[in-house]
Amino acid sequence: LCAGGELFDRIIAKGHYSEKAAASLCRSIVKVVHVCHFMGVMHRDLKPENFLLSDKTQDADLKATDFGLSVFIQEGKIYKDIVGSAGIMLYILLSGV
Repeated sequence: LCAGGELFDRIIAKGHYSEKAAASLCRSIVKVVHVCHFMGVMHRDLKPENFLLSDKTQDADLKATDFGLSVFIQEGKIYKDIVGSAGIMLYILLSGV
């Protein structure tokens, strides 16, 4: 279904993105998040490993995966839960972000 593999692997393999290419990739990610939010879903674990590419071409479609931590958005609810991958949380804790 998604023969292009993970976005993370594509980034590592490519090594360098021009500003234009990086902006295009970020725009694609924001579009995916927008569709999720429009459908009432908050992903809560966005990272390159959770995006798959539809094929191996440079203009492959981006697909979000791993909705295990996602929730349906409830109007008026304030979300304060800390969720995400342990590795990402460790990085945040150690770097003081």
